[in-house]
Amino acid sequence: MILLAQGKKQAEIAKALGRSSSTISRELKRHALESYSATNAQNSYLKHRQNSKAQRKLEQPEYFNLVQEKFLTENWSPEQISARLKLEKSELSISYSTIYRGIYSGLFDIGERKASRKLRHKGKTRHTKNHHEKRGKIQISNHLNDRPISAQNRSRFGHWEADTVLGKAGGACLLTLTERKSRFELVKKIPAKKAEAVQKAMIELLDSHILRSITPDRGKEFAQHRLVTEALGVEFYFPEPHQPWTRGTNENTNGLLREYFPKHQDINQWSEVDIQQVINKLNLRPRKGV
Repeated sequence: MILLAQGKKQAEIAKALGRSSSTISRELKRHALESYSATNAQNSYLKHRQNSKAQRKLEQPEYFNLVQEKFLTENWSPEQISARLKLEKSELSISYSTIYRGIYSGLFDIGERKASRKLRHKGKTRHTKNHHEKRGKIQISNHLNDRPISAQNRSRFGHWEADTVLGKAGGACLLTLTERKSRFELVKKIPAKKAEAVQKAMIELLDSHILRSITPDRGKEFAQHRLVTEALGVEFYFPEPHQPWTRGTNENTNGLLREYFPKHQDINQWSEVDIQQVINKLNLRPRKGV
């Protein structure tokens, strides 16, 4: 500010600008630097205003109700909610970062129950779009963009999504397969999250089913996908890393499975019969689009 640089006192600056001394004082304190910068102040204001506008979206009933239903009731992740709205070219548009801020601010808390506890990656770092994966990568056979259109629009049976549900670290886990059109679920307990165990279980589960495509993530547990293709004659289609919403059907079902098989608990404590009873219960539920 030129007047401040000229050595003017706050009262003199206030008089020159037609503002109260308290207003000038607050402005200087808010942007306290070694020397006050009006440019920095304006940039700071615009940044806070942008964040505030984004957060205010969740104060609008249509946005709040949508996120509340998808996140709390249907167990969608913030990324899935944001991406689905964009994919469907909805009139409503909201970034997943805004949804995360709303969740962590307590906007969706119910009494003492914190909504943030429903996040699937509690305590883990969320990867941004600029994050580069440093772990081993697998060789993919086909990209998701090349998947048959009947998989995208769910017009034909036989398109499957695949993932794993972990229990105790390093222990047994569940291989989950979800048919996109019917939402029918297949699950098998495997001894570890290893590629060999996954491909053997996948062949066993899918051998008698209609198969047109399989969409897993890029986890190393799916590294032996070509063996499944050779055995069953079905192609795999891989999304970009860190895009769980591209397997939204499977992700949603995995969220429901978590209610029965919590993280960090030994999957081996449940028998095959116990697991199948849970899957039967999920498969008998009414499904949207079926």
